[in-house]
Amino acid sequence: MMKNRDIVIVGLQPWDIEIGSNCKNIATEFAKHNRVLYVNAPIDRKTYIRDKEKPNVKKRIDIINGAENLVEIAPNLWNLYPRSIIHSINWVPFTGLFSIFNKSNNRKFAQDIKAAMQRLGFKDIILFNDSDMFRSYFLNEMLKPDLSIYYSRDNLMVHKYWYKHGHILEPKLMSRNALVVANSEHLARTAAQYNRNSFNVGQGCDISVFDSTKEYAVPEDLAQLPRPIIGYIGAVLGHRLDIPMIREIARLRPDWSLVFVGNLDADFKNSDLHSFPNIHFLGLKEEKSLPNYLQHFDVAFNPQSINDYTVANYPRKIDEYLALGKPTVATDTATMSIFRDVVYLGSSAEEYIQLIERAITEDSPEKRQQRIACAASHTWDQSVKAIYEAIYKVRPDLQPK
Repeated sequence: MMKNRDIVIVGLQPWDIEIGSNCKNIATEFAKHNRVLYVNAPIDRKTYIRDKEKPNVKKRIDIINGAENLVEIAPNLWNLYPRSIIHSINWVPFTGLFSIFNKSNNRKFAQDIKAAMQRLGFKDIILFNDSDMFRSYFLNEMLKPDLSIYYSRDNLMVHKYWYKHGHILEPKLMSRNALVVANSEHLARTAAQYNRNSFNVGQGCDISVFDSTKEYAVPEDLAQLPRPIIGYIGAVLGHRLDIPMIREIARLRPDWSLVFVGNLDADFKNSDLHSFPNIHFLGLKEEKSLPNYLQHFDVAFNPQSINDYTVANYPRKIDEYLALGKPTVATDTATMSIFRDVVYLGSSAEEYIQLIERAITEDSPEKRQQRIACAASHTWDQSVKAIYEAIYKVRPDLQPK
């Protein structure tokens, strides 16, 4: 366990983001024994002009105009809102020219961070970069950390925005850090091409809302559906979920209710799945009500597509499913292999149907306890301990005596 260090965290997600965030969870764990400065990304000029009426942008404009920009979140944990406005530069066609403008942006960002470090008395920092390959590209040379870590948690190169310059810059940035930590074996192997000190530190999950010892009331919109109920909880996105496979499962098993709890993207809103009487889209629900739905599924499933995005993606919903002991069927990917002992893995509609039937037939109290134990082992405490162990392999001198 690392103690009494000053850690600066930069990344893609601000502290006030409304969705879950790996980096926020990691920051909270770091702060149990270290001082942590969590830095929001600076606002860019395009956002400043285009979205100035949005509440989160208004908040940042107030800070730019002089409001307090350093907020104590908890003991040992501070959140910095940069005052700088950076240039919107991703339109620049050539990465070499982009890097010139990007260095100017990085310089402004670094000045904000240095000012906050001075106020807090931070010294000999550890810089933890959560995939911020552009705005934080030059921070190693500008902040001169005692140790720099790059965190890879998604294959961002599948997105055009990141690929445009990121396919050149991210490998270089990985190589410039002392080590790279990743939340899957696939991403760790990819990073190892550019930095031999690359480690899979696993994925944490906050499963506190999913209490297997409780009995949750069945929601009204679920109670009226025919059983068995095969359910999914999470964002319902076309690039993540296999629409043709879902369609085929529904066609072959019209006696099953396929239930999706979460917001639909355009792909799903415009799909023909709405014409199937046994497919039910229940919409987004409050987080506190999710266990009510999950506990009353007969089987939970995650019918992922297999593509460049999902092959490296760690679906946190699997731990949530397992935390309530639910029999679970998911798509067989490299990342999902770690769940092979407790999750039924398949790749086609026919396999899914066979595995769902097995999951229902084979369910037992013993299997439920195995699933619950598996989910309990995937905590943020365990993931951060793995980060510390990775640090000590690269820098043995930092290990507590």
